[in-house]
Amino acid sequence: MPHLRRAAALVAVTLILAACSDSGTGKAADSTITIFNGANGTIVENWNPFSPTQLQPAQGPIYEALYWYNVATEAAPQPMLGTDYGWNADGTELTITTREGVQWSDGQPFSAKDVAFTFDLIKRNKAINATGLTLTGSVAKDDKTAVLTFAKKSFTNEAAIIGHTPIIPEHVWSTIGDPAKTINQNPVGTGPFKLKSFSSQSYLLEKNPNYWQPGKPKIQNVRYLSLATADAASAALTAGQVDWMSSFLPGLEQLLQNHKELSYVNTPVLTASIFTCANAALGCSGPQTETAVRQAIYHALNRDQLNKLAGGGFAGTASPTLLLPERDRKWISDPSQVTIPGTPDVARANQILDDAGWVRGGDGIRTKEGQKLTLTVQSVTGWSDFISLNDAMAQQLKEVGIELKPTQLSWNEWNNNQVQGRYQLSLDSIGLGANANPYHTYQPKYATVTTAKVGETASTSGNYSRYSNPVVDRAVEIAAGTNDEAVQQEQYTIIQKEITRDLPYIPIYVNSLLTEFNTSRATGWPTDENKYALPASWKVWDNGIVLATIEPVE
Repeated sequence: MPHLRRAAALVAVTLILAACSDSGTGKAADSTITIFNGANGTIVENWNPFSPTQLQPAQGPIYEALYWYNVATEAAPQPMLGTDYGWNADGTELTITTREGVQWSDGQPFSAKDVAFTFDLIKRNKAINATGLTLTGSVAKDDKTAVLTFAKKSFTNEAAIIGHTPIIPEHVWSTIGDPAKTINQNPVGTGPFKLKSFSSQSYLLEKNPNYWQPGKPKIQNVRYLSLATADAASAALTAGQVDWMSSFLPGLEQLLQNHKELSYVNTPVLTASIFTCANAALGCSGPQTETAVRQAIYHALNRDQLNKLAGGGFAGTASPTLLLPERDRKWISDPSQVTIPGTPDVARANQILDDAGWVRGGDGIRTKEGQKLTLTVQSVTGWSDFISLNDAMAQQLKEVGIELKPTQLSWNEWNNNQVQGRYQLSLDSIGLGANANPYHTYQPKYATVTTAKVGETASTSGNYSRYSNPVVDRAVEIAAGTNDEAVQQEQYTIIQKEITRDLPYIPIYVNSLLTEFNTSRATGWPTDENKYALPASWKVWDNGIVLATIEPVE
């Protein structure tokens, strides 16, 4: 049966690719690469780089930021649309020098006026202010100098400002009524590629002839497609029909053994976690809104077993602080919180639930005031490792009287549920902030300013748990206003004490980040020896760097 399913998946992929293949032949066709970035089901068009439901190539391949941060290394930020920047003494004014000679993909000139317009639009529209910037002004002094002013000290927001804000063209976006709701169907950016065609199963980007980096990109066309399952993904990869993907594939070493044209890298930087809709005051409902229930789940998990069953042994140990134990050890204040125990503490989990008034019923599932301790956890159809995680966790949590009901959804539905808070538990990952400073984990995921009531849209990469804690908010604000790492450390200590107790996100392990490449059509992919970008096929910003770097095989 597995072989039949895989064969069927391969046929389906072949039909998709054939249906949307290029009509031309020769070099243009040869320099087309195909990417699977985790999409499954129907692809919903959205090229708005400020939207939580944007299609991933909006940031990097199409739109660019002022600078780019390589989170795979400790390198300094790389100039993109900006070439220089500097703060005033109190961290409330940032002056940016923009790159000259850049054109938008429609041929119009780029200037500092576009930068000023971008940040002014963010200032005027809270819905697209993903990091809660306290902007008070945004002006262009001339064509190559933009000045941003802030109500509060904003040193620590530097990476988010210059590295994670897509710069948009004033001549296009000044005519858009609501910048939060537009799908931006005809995107105009400065990146190496522009949109060529779109369908509900795949879309095609083509080389931007006006790209500002000389001689780049070398690749002519890039196709992104949707695949339904892990079987379909592995079938497409081994059949040579996908050139770049980042998927956990069971038995990867054996799968690639007879395919010399395939290679992979593993760059684990994401903490696989149970997201909880935790805040009843903002509309969350269910047992997971109780801190005691979240704590019991945390202690009941057998993470060593989960790694063997779902992680393929590739996963690393996580920290309850949601920082990375190896990279971020200096920022973790309590030595006992550096890593999570691999084995469960069932007795402690049971005691927590007993003390909170959850009583076991005849079926072994706990109840309280007539409510069963039953929780639904969502994951994305085709994400085989997360599906295995949910199945295994259901068995583990049953031991302490918690009934876990896994459900699989398309990526669009899963993502919309998280963004709007319409879920109880959701399996996702945390990590990859603007840079390695903990601020870029704590501010997006825990600050009240980055969340919203259930039914309303939380900001991009924001606080989907609906967590709101004034102690954390104050510490985040203080950390944002200083360059002094000692002061920042004091504030992160406060944050860590709060979040390791409240656990709105329950860490499981540092998930493997396996990325697979086909080197028969393109070369120059990132390697273990040369991580010039984080290689994940779904990674915003880095995706544009990789696509501008690789070259077609002659």
